[in-house]
Amino acid sequence: PPVDGLPELRDWFARGIGGAITGAEVLITAGGQSALATALKALAPPGAPVLVESPTYPGMLAIARAAGLRPVPVPVDRDGVRPELLAQAFRATGARLFVCQPLFQNPTGAVLSAERRPEVLRIAREAGAFIVEDDFVRRLVHDDAGPLPGPLAGEDPDGVVVHVCSLTKATSPSLRIGCLAARGPVLERLRAIQVVDQFFVPRPLQEAALELVGSPAWPRHLRTVAGELRLRRDALAVALATRLPELSLPYVPVGGYHLWARLPDGTDERALVAGALRAGVAVAPGRPYFPAEPPAPYLRLSFVAVAGTAEITEGVRRLAAARDEVLPRRLRSGGSPS
Repeated sequence: PPVDGLPELRDWFARGIGGAITGAEVLITAGGQSALATALKALAPPGAPVLVESPTYPGMLAIARAAGLRPVPVPVDRDGVRPELLAQAFRATGARLFVCQPLFQNPTGAVLSAERRPEVLRIAREAGAFIVEDDFVRRLVHDDAGPLPGPLAGEDPDGVVVHVCSLTKATSPSLRIGCLAARGPVLERLRAIQVVDQFFVPRPLQEAALELVGSPAWPRHLRTVAGELRLRRDALAVALATRLPELSLPYVPVGGYHLWARLPDGTDERALVAGALRAGVAVAPGRPYFPAEPPAPYLRLSFVAVAGTAEITEGVRRLAAARDEVLPRRLRSGGSPS
């Protein structure tokens, strides 16, 4: 196939991004992780600092470190990255790259607010930097979300934003189809890295993706997924409030497939995760999501890879049993963490 990808599939991704992006500015990749790796290699030399959200996706931190980059954390709250701290980080480090997830950020679930979006673009532009926008979970919105903000790339007339997205999470782990979109000379750098690393994505996989997204079944599938994700999110939130009230949920998102839970101060999150695994339930410790020292203990609780809400309720029951085994009574009887 064409090494940039099938033209029809590139056009489909471009329409989803919006703005002035065209199919000619899209490269088809072997999933989102591959697209992120290509972008970081193309946009920053080894040894350079790269600004990242804190907390953030551990896979992205692994990509950055494997490329010889130095991740520099910029704190996130429920409205996304904090612009004043982003500007300070650019000035302090001289970084020329910021990687972010403006929609349903992993792990917090935060959405970059309407007020902050133009600020983030302006700050990057003034720093002479690129933004890598990892739009990884747009197709896993919940059915109570309402209208979503469009991709940052659709609001960027200057070629500041390099957009990454994927079909994989909304379809199957084996459908490794994603895209990179960029404007201006940076597109040639991305293409050069992509050709060296991957050459091309197999044509049968691209054809299968085109057939899927062009089918009447595609919007029905997304609606079904949206409804099921909402049910699972609510089941997990209710079960946590009932059995583990000492866990705090700073933000319950309306998209994505996990909750980010704050543990009481003093909790040994690794001991709790190990105890949960002995009880037959897998949860993720918060520590790997922080590029530097974490401010508090956290757990990331995924609700996507289970058979249904009954398994979620049982999983929380087992997590509570693990809590009883490993947490001192004072940490499980004091309500929400300070």
